[in-house]
Amino acid sequence: MTLFPRTATVAGNHLIIGGCDTVDLAGEFGTPLYVFDETTLRQRCADYRDGFNKRYPDSLVCYACKAFINRALARIFDEEGLGLDVVSGGELAIARSAGFPMGRVYFNGNNKSRDELEAAIGSGVGCIVVDSFHELKMLGDIVPGSSSEKPLKILIRISPGIDPHTHAHLKTGLVDSKFGFPLPHAEKAIVEAMATPGLDLAGLHYHIGSQILDLAPFGQAAGLVLDFAADMASKHGFELKELSIGGGLGIAYSEGQQPPAVDAFAETIAGIITTKCGEFGIRPPRLVVEPGRSVVGQAGVVLYTVGAAKEIEGVRKYVSVDGGMGDNIRPALYGAEYDAVVASNVEGANSERVTLAGKFCESGDILIRDVELPALSPGDIIALPCCGAYCLSLASNYNSSPRPAIVLVGDGAARLIRRRETYEDLMRCDLV
Repeated sequence: MTLFPRTATVAGNHLIIGGCDTVDLAGEFGTPLYVFDETTLRQRCADYRDGFNKRYPDSLVCYACKAFINRALARIFDEEGLGLDVVSGGELAIARSAGFPMGRVYFNGNNKSRDELEAAIGSGVGCIVVDSFHELKMLGDIVPGSSSEKPLKILIRISPGIDPHTHAHLKTGLVDSKFGFPLPHAEKAIVEAMATPGLDLAGLHYHIGSQILDLAPFGQAAGLVLDFAADMASKHGFELKELSIGGGLGIAYSEGQQPPAVDAFAETIAGIITTKCGEFGIRPPRLVVEPGRSVVGQAGVVLYTVGAAKEIEGVRKYVSVDGGMGDNIRPALYGAEYDAVVASNVEGANSERVTLAGKFCESGDILIRDVELPALSPGDIIALPCCGAYCLSLASNYNSSPRPAIVLVGDGAARLIRRRETYEDLMRCDLV
């Protein structure tokens, strides 16, 4: 049960999360159903907040909304003292709608529109992370006409060229990446930003990738970026007042994986910054870290109901569930692997090897291949752990299927934080 939320237990042969029987939740709210454990979510926030503050007091943890955000979660992150890393006008709108303090919001993204930038500036966003010369020019045009009386705080995003040894689709800090300025171009961007009226170049940002299970690339990237910052200080008088290291720390999706602890992550980053700043004789910058998956991933569990089965003698047995790539495209998109339990028969002995298939009209709609489970029957409830990150934010209406409901559980109570979509919702934007 180590992959499930920290409150997960078994009672009456049923999976219990946050004091709630998941079989009862499936009966009350229907399936597919995403269940978020509030205790695990808040504890992961505290792991990051306290882990970094103890080792590097001048730090801010900004939750990366791309992993998944809605208004209920935004309010929890506010209560836990985190900031938000947003990457679109939509995520910005959710933060504003939830009443999140905009001064703790950082706006990332490689192709922000002028409308998005104007909305961010107008809402009082704390910082904009500049990703291109095009964006830098737009800000130079927008800022003089804004009503703000103080300069707009920005960071320059750079690509440090570090390979984090993760899936190719999850690498974002390589030289060959759509994100950020390669170091030779970053120097020019720094010079231009420093010369642009109305902009306050506070520092640098980088993000090397996602689902990283080795601390070494984090340390290498931090060291390289601090070397670059020292060089820019010498050449151009650039002052590194703030350094955002992105996020990317992985989680365990299977029992064999052992991701580093948040404390070890914080220790690595704090040690590199302190050492390098002492070496260069510069003031240590404010540190910003942007975890997403490692905050919310373990807190989320998805429940499916078993339907049809198809056994191909000598090949495999397919067991279909009532969700799939419409609500979790990660297995089809980049080969993500999951574990599973039968929530309605947790302690049953494994008796067959099955492939859990989704209901969508794609041969690639497979959630788990060749998993050992107790004998399954139509109506059984299947639970997949570690589904809090990227499943819902990547969800679609493929095959015109409504997206699932979400409940937040804690202390034996469940609260609906997003209702299930209806067929009417699917057609709401249509014009005839």
